[in-house]
Amino acid sequence: MQTNKSIADRIDWSLAFILFLFFVVSLIAISSAQTSGQYLTNFVPRQGIFYIISISMIGVLMYFDSEQFKKMAYYLYAFGIFLLIVLMISPDGPGQIAESVNGAKAWFHLPFFNLQPAEFMKTFYILALAKMISSHHEKHPLKSLQTDFMLLGKIALMLSVPLGFILLQPDLGTSLVFIAITLALTVVSGISWKIIAPSFGGVAVIGGSLLWMAVNMQAFLSDNFGLKPYMFERIYTWLDPYAYAESGGYNLIAAMNAIGSGEVFGKGYQGRQVYVPENHTDFIFTVISEDFGFVGASAVIILFFMLIYHLTKITLQLKDVFSTYVCAGIIAMITFHVFQNIGMTIQLLPITGIPLPFISYGGSSLIGNMLALGIVFSMKFHHRNYMFGNDKEED
Repeated sequence: MQTNKSIADRIDWSLAFILFLFFVVSLIAISSAQTSGQYLTNFVPRQGIFYIISISMIGVLMYFDSEQFKKMAYYLYAFGIFLLIVLMISPDGPGQIAESVNGAKAWFHLPFFNLQPAEFMKTFYILALAKMISSHHEKHPLKSLQTDFMLLGKIALMLSVPLGFILLQPDLGTSLVFIAITLALTVVSGISWKIIAPSFGGVAVIGGSLLWMAVNMQAFLSDNFGLKPYMFERIYTWLDPYAYAESGGYNLIAAMNAIGSGEVFGKGYQGRQVYVPENHTDFIFTVISEDFGFVGASAVIILFFMLIYHLTKITLQLKDVFSTYVCAGIIAMITFHVFQNIGMTIQLLPITGIPLPFISYGGSSLIGNMLALGIVFSMKFHHRNYMFGNDKEED
């Protein structure tokens, strides 16, 4: 027996309220960041417009159900790859549509805003990977080590295409997000731990070896693997920022000083006393910590915990496997963003250009993340509860 709900009852108002809180925090933090005097543009109205666009997009996405997203998954993946290819071959240089910024050719410079295709490719990739995993299990209902190795090979192949283009930009931070999504979906895909454990162990060994080589064998990595000097500098400044205080370590030192200066309750909403470059985007957490201290920073982290917890509840409620994989990928994406962004401001992780979801200024980042949550809203909206344990799904 199916329980009937009105349209209003089917909307996830709890998730909507959490996003409203992020909206308020984002505008307050960006407004405060601008008091440093390093910006000539007022970013608050722009962020408000990006939120309006995102909310409208969510409204459109809710017309589609999980089956329709599944049908579109590979087409969206191909479209995302197409955008990355166009970006790569577009003219670079001052005033060009794909002018490099901080050494990375990652944005289309359009008349009204900059578009970063990789931000949308993350969600397209999650949809395609979820479809591929669910379709594999449908074709191979009887699991074996052979079918698991086959699935692992498919996952690696699907990752290699977008990852290759993003590394060519080069954008190490976004590349790590794709890897995090892939690892999470590999874990929940049902592949035997007899394969996953040694595979992950091998990745850990390779990662540790590369870190050791980056510290002790820079010339070898540069000559044989084409690693750029800025990549080494990020590792050195992470391990010992004060040794590079006048160059690459400045941002990390400034970030830690700003966070520490807020102490327990913060300095209140006022002009910046610690100068942190790009504090309205990648280093927005330093603004929150300086203004509102440990209490305010903890409140923001708790807000992210609320979001992840709520998304996890939705994932467990959904009936079809494809939707479950999609939600798991979105949870992994957001969790890694938060962990990396906050971790890099307190020297827990190296600095990468990863914004704080839903709070940092940026149209591509915000709309890309809201695109992912719009799919979650849709899946929850079209999900129906059945009494007496009926597992039937809505078409």
